[in-house]
Amino acid sequence: MTAVAESTSTPPGTTTRRQRGPVATLRQSATVAWRQLVQIKHSPEQLVEVGIQPVIFVFLFAFVLSGQMDGDRHTYLQFVVPGLIVQSAVLVTARTAIAMNGDVTSGIFDRFRSLPISRTAPLIGRIVADYVMLVWSVVLLLAFGMLLSFRIETSWTRLLPMFLLLLVFSFCLSWAAVYAGLLASNPENVQALAFGLMLPLTFLSSVFVRTDTMPGWLQAVVNLNPVSMLADAIRGLLVSGPIAAPVTKTLIASLVLLAIFAPLALRAYHRER
Repeated sequence: MTAVAESTSTPPGTTTRRQRGPVATLRQSATVAWRQLVQIKHSPEQLVEVGIQPVIFVFLFAFVLSGQMDGDRHTYLQFVVPGLIVQSAVLVTARTAIAMNGDVTSGIFDRFRSLPISRTAPLIGRIVADYVMLVWSVVLLLAFGMLLSFRIETSWTRLLPMFLLLLVFSFCLSWAAVYAGLLASNPENVQALAFGLMLPLTFLSSVFVRTDTMPGWLQAVVNLNPVSMLADAIRGLLVSGPIAAPVTKTLIASLVLLAIFAPLALRAYHRER
């Protein structure tokens, strides 16, 4: 936190050297993330909003759609809860785009640019802060799912690699959200753009239904969707099924997302608005 605090007290006319390096970037990113998290105490409804969505979805699929999908609530929950975990990550990522745009349009990022901190720290800090929202959402989802009969059939120790894989994927996908948030001119536009892009990722995937129930031409599209790869990987980790192949595909897809959208987001951030 010292980098931000010290820079604000620098006397006019003096020049403070920008702190560089991985350690400095991590420390500065943590400072920015903490700034975002402190704001939650002034608007705790954010936790309610993020927490209520997964509960509603679990309830909907357990009591409204399970009979149509599998005919048995427990059987369908075993399939759909891992998919809903992935959906939570995608929806929280959409929130990242909206929050990023709000920070930019309010002028906060202009202040960050004037500070002697890493250029990437404000972006990484925003993403890391939303990790808290994601973990909170997934914990509530799992708890409510277990209350309704979802069970981890492999091992509770698989929860740790599941969360790590989810956070890696979320970090890489978040750069696409950051890019969308920086491009949009106002919060209304970014909300339409973020949810317009993120929701098809979940519906054109294996999150809610098995891929083999789809037409052949659609299966090819769904199998290439990184959301499907992550959903299959989490099912393998928590319920049953292959693990190595979907986890490997998810990591490769995550690196591709990072390689494409991180440079675009950084370029958009450096560009004068």
